[in-house]
Order: sequence, then structure tokens, then C-alpha cells
Amino acid sequence: MDLFLKSFDLFTVLLLLASLFAVTVIIKCLLEVSQRNIAPTESEGAIRRTLQDRNTAGLEALLQRDTSFYGHVLRAAHACPGDRGAVRNAAELAASEQCSRWFRKIEPLNVIGNIGPLLGLAGTVYGMVMAFSALQQTAGQATPADLSGGIAKALFHTLLGLLVALPALLIFGLYRSKIDGLCTRAMAVSAELVEGYCDLREPESNKPASAFNAFNKA
Repeated sequence: MDLFLKSFDLFTVLLLLASLFAVTVIIKCLLEVSQRNIAPTESEGAIRRTLQDRNTAGLEALLQRDTSFYGHVLRAAHACPGDRGAVRNAAELAASEQCSRWFRKIEPLNVIGNIGPLLGLAGTVYGMVMAFSALQQTAGQATPADLSGGIAKALFHTLLGLLVALPALLIFGLYRSKIDGLCTRAMAVSAELVEGYCDLREPESNKPASAFNAFNKA
């Protein structure tokens, strides 16, 4: 603590602010990044039941209040006026946007993890410059204790930078893996739901005949 107080300067303030921001982002991710918010099984089941019942009105009402990954993708598909291919493209764009949105939530941790050591290094370089400048002004009469104290205060900034960066990068890696797994599954399920929606949207007479039906007709 004594070394922390002696080395307190602008770089220390910036590192403390970065650490507080990182803690805020971590708490926010802890509350938001979960299957319940990204790809809830309740939402998936409700959409599947509505599609199986061919309840168009119920599906529209459900999509208006569904804020999950599936809701955003199905709303984009529902708003597309084109054919099956256009609906698929609209759904894919919406799914990509949802994945990017969730990854952006944890990106500040990556930024802090990379900037923290640089801020610490900048503070260390500044402290070393000040220490050797003081040594030059005393015409080399400074004691080794004075010089070592100045170097210790300078290196303390590097320590602070590492203490900020290591937890931020660790949590970033954990959440990135979690989001990647949840979004990958959500994209696969969304593709199935979009196909079911396309079947619901197309009249029976316009649906392409399956290979089995074509064989029976032959």
C-alpha cells in the first residue's frame, strides 16, 4: 500500500478506472450471458408448437413479444416478402447480427486486457525517465536506495497493468467460449425453425414435391 501511494499518478488513475470498468462488464456479462437470455428452451418449444399447429396468428403474437435469438431470426424471416431463398437469407443475416451483438458485449474485456499492460508499461517508462532525471540533477550523488525506490515505483505500474489485464482476458476467454457454444446451437435450431416457418408460409400447392411423392406419381 505504501508503494501504491508513492506511485500514485495519472497512469495509476487510468488503470484503476480500467479495472472498475472491467468489473462492471464482468458483472453485466454474468447477469446477461446465459442460455435463458440467448436461446431459451421455452421460446424454442413455444415456436415449435405454434409451427406444428400451423397457427399463423399465434406465431405473429408470439414473435412480437419474443426477445430471444429465435424471436429475432423468425421476425426477420416473417418480415421478408420474398420466396424461400430470400427468407433464408434474411434469417441468416439476423442470426449473424445476433451473434455479433452478443460477442460485442464481452469485447470491452478484450480491449482492457490488451490496453492494461500498455498503460502499465507507459507508466513504468515515465517513472524510469523521472528517476534517472532526478539522478542526473543530483550529479550522481543519489544513494542506491533512492534509485531503487524510484525504479520500484516505476515498475509498480507494470504490475498494476498486469493485474488488470489477466482477469479481464481470462473472463473474456471463458465468456467467448460460452457465447460461441450458445450461438452455434441457436443458429442450428433457428435454421430448423425457419424451414418450418417456410412450410407454414407456402401454400400446399406451391410446395416442392418430395422424392417419395414423385416416385409414387411415376
